Amino acid sequence: MVQEGKTAPFRQRVTDRERMFGTFLKTPTVHAAEILAQEGYAFVVIDEEHAPFNPETTDRILSACRAVGIAGMVRVSDTSQILRVLDCGASGVLVPHVDSAERAREVAALARYRGGARGFSNTTRAGGWGLTGMADHIAGQDTGVAVVAMIEDPRAIDCIDEIAAVEGIDAFFIGRGDLTVAYGAANASAPDVRRAVDAITASARRTGRTVFVLSGTAEDAVEMAGKGATGFLMATDHGFMRQGARSTLQSYTKALDGN
Repeated sequence: MVQEGKTAPFRQRVTDRERMFGTFLKTPTVHAAEILAQEGYAFVVIDEEHAPFNPETTDRILSACRAVGIAGMVRVSDTSQILRVLDCGASGVLVPHVDSAERAREVAALARYRGGARGFSNTTRAGGWGLTGMADHIAGQDTGVAVVAMIEDPRAIDCIDEIAAVEGIDAFFIGRGDLTVAYGAANASAPDVRRAVDAITASARRTGRTVFVLSGTAEDAVEMAGKGATGFLMATDHGFMRQGARSTLQSYTKALDGN
């Protein structure tokens, strides 16, 4: 049972290339997800790869996401975590280092029942704690859960069309940070990184795959939208906290110094 409030299932929104805004969650509390939902964000990504989440904190945040009607994705640390987060009610998974068609097929299979290898249980949050019957649960999960492959390795660029052709991979997330490091570049504007981004977006256009990006500025988002991106992550909950704290401190300091 995939719940997204009054909107279409998350996978459909992804594959329809609806423009959506979200952010990474790095703090293991429910509060950011609730606030972001109130502000109109479409999704959050619980970052189990680079932040101190455990199964219990992820579970609580996914419960909060469903309660307030925001899609809760999880960036898993490895593929063995896909089943757990989907059973907990994740609307999608973001999987790092998908660098071959073989890896893409493994990821897709672990996230799908029909034609895949996902272990069945409907006595989970995803299955309404047993309320959803087997057939409805299988259909709802397979049509509702989005699978996003992170393309962040030079090896992946060499076989990007083969990765895109894998049934069940709904979207690419362009990992410009990891690509920058892998190419030994100074920043994401380096020629090697830009060529990789262009190769990914060109493949996405050819194969009808959706593109997600992390954009640090509105100007970058406009540029990436021009290349076909429709899913935009803006900073992190930490980043929003820092931005708000800095802006508030500066405005109060300026006002008081003026007196």
